[in-house]
Amino acid sequence: MQEELNQFERNKVWELVQRPTHQNVIGTKWVFRNKMNEEGYVVRNKARLVAKGYCQEEGIDFDETFAPVARLEAIRMFLAYAGEFEMSMMGELNFFLGLQIKQCQEGIYISQSKYTKELLKEFGIEEGRTVSTPMATNVQIDKDEKGKSVDESKYRGMIGSLLYLTASRPDILHAVCLCARFQSNPKESHMSAVKRIFRYLKGTIQYGLFYPKNENFSLKGYSDSDYAGNIDDRKSTSGSCQFLGDCLVSWFSKKQNCVSLSTAEAEYISAAFCCTQLLWMKQTLADYKCSFENVPIFCDNISAINIAQNPVHHNRTKHIEIRHHFLRDCVSKRKIEISFVPSQDQLANIFTKPLSSETFSSIRARLGIMHIE
Repeated sequence: MQEELNQFERNKVWELVQRPTHQNVIGTKWVFRNKMNEEGYVVRNKARLVAKGYCQEEGIDFDETFAPVARLEAIRMFLAYAGEFEMSMMGELNFFLGLQIKQCQEGIYISQSKYTKELLKEFGIEEGRTVSTPMATNVQIDKDEKGKSVDESKYRGMIGSLLYLTASRPDILHAVCLCARFQSNPKESHMSAVKRIFRYLKGTIQYGLFYPKNENFSLKGYSDSDYAGNIDDRKSTSGSCQFLGDCLVSWFSKKQNCVSLSTAEAEYISAAFCCTQLLWMKQTLADYKCSFENVPIFCDNISAINIAQNPVHHNRTKHIEIRHHFLRDCVSKRKIEISFVPSQDQLANIFTKPLSSETFSSIRARLGIMHIE
């Protein structure tokens, strides 16, 4: 606590003034926290003096809560003067926000094995057999309106925990997102599907993402869809992943907003989502003096590729929402290049549908998800 106060004094955090007569004074409180490493051992005791901002009332103590311009200027000024503040040297980064980081000559490993073990213990799934995939290929999940209901609070807790785990385990993303659709009224069939994900995790606790050290700095994306895969409303699922060199840096799995009338439409919409993400990445990387042209999107549907490459609107594509046609515009301007990839090499398959054990393991390895010692 004294160290915190001394730091405030050295950095001249505040200046004592006369108490204002017509203003409420916001008090302070101490916040104590034990900082732990990935093994659960306390490595540091932290004490922070913070203001009781929650005591303020809108309209009395403040009028606005957010000013975009002021916020941006504050960030720029902070960065400009960041040599001016004291920092603690904690050594090489190895644990941050639940992520375990291991650095070596070959590259960087990121995992959440500690968090996975805690989840298995919390939800009582430490015992029992393991499975090789997070989803069975012979089971289709729907609303199951006639099924027996389960504890909604526990189900949501399990889904929330699994969603956080997808930060380093993209191999479970599709299964988790599919189960997350039934949080409002979960049934026993949904709970069984969630428990299967945990049984898969039990057998792959030490798995995580590997970022190899190399000079390949190309940008590329993979796009796929599961046409009319949702049994309840027949909407398709979009899935994509983006690579920077050989490193998987972004991935998503999402049910499309509208019902597609053909496989080509579903694949085209999915490619448009992938294009959006790649354009954002291009813009972000431009700040680091990295430029990319004709960024490839790999798609396994020739009809969708033809739609993206055809500048003429014809009757077969009139039903597709106009907002998705910006993909065609990006292709014509050579910002994006959409290319064909065989289905067996479509890495985005893992984000749209359940796969056989052999196919799943192959794609998982190619995404850079591997066992970490």
